[in-house]
Amino acid sequence: MSLHDLLDPLVIIETIGLLGMVLIIFAESGLFFGFFLPGDSLLFTAGFLASQDLISIWWLLILCFIAAVAGDSVGYWFGKKTGPMIFKREDSMFFHKKHVEKAKAFYERYGKKTIVLARFIPVVRTFAPILAGVAGMKYKIFLAYNIVGGFIWSWGILGLGYILGNIIPDAEKYLTLIIVLIVLTSFIPAIVEFIKNRKSKS
Repeated sequence: MSLHDLLDPLVIIETIGLLGMVLIIFAESGLFFGFFLPGDSLLFTAGFLASQDLISIWWLLILCFIAAVAGDSVGYWFGKKTGPMIFKREDSMFFHKKHVEKAKAFYERYGKKTIVLARFIPVVRTFAPILAGVAGMKYKIFLAYNIVGGFIWSWGILGLGYILGNIIPDAEKYLTLIIVLIVLTSFIPAIVEFIKNRKSKS
């Protein structure tokens, strides 16, 4: 299996099934080495497959929500335990300091709302809960934002895939194109943020 196949959401779901997908959502939500995993496209594809009765939408909604919230919580406690030392950690295959810095800048700008907003921004999504732990956000407050963000993200993207799969005639013919579009769409918030930062510096 090629690297392309390993990152293809359809191949992932067909290979590892519901449980494996839930574990990926968990890892991408708050484990620092999960930043490269295709969370958005994976959720969308799973929702689409559910619309074709290939997987249970209700199990997806429940388990992916739990995995998203649990993953963020693990990330929070990792950040709380690691503290500022994470900024001194050396780069490695699964860790890049620039990703932490990016999440830090986002967190400093949006504060507590970062836990919700970051759900829709790849990489930042993974490191935001870690930074919340480093910053010492009270866990009760973090958990409230975590639950809201996890719900909107998991149910929203799963629901989008499920709805489109039901309303588009012969939708399975366009699955690859739809996945590409959802992956590109997931990067829009990051692009907008980059443009805003460039304008503010000029």
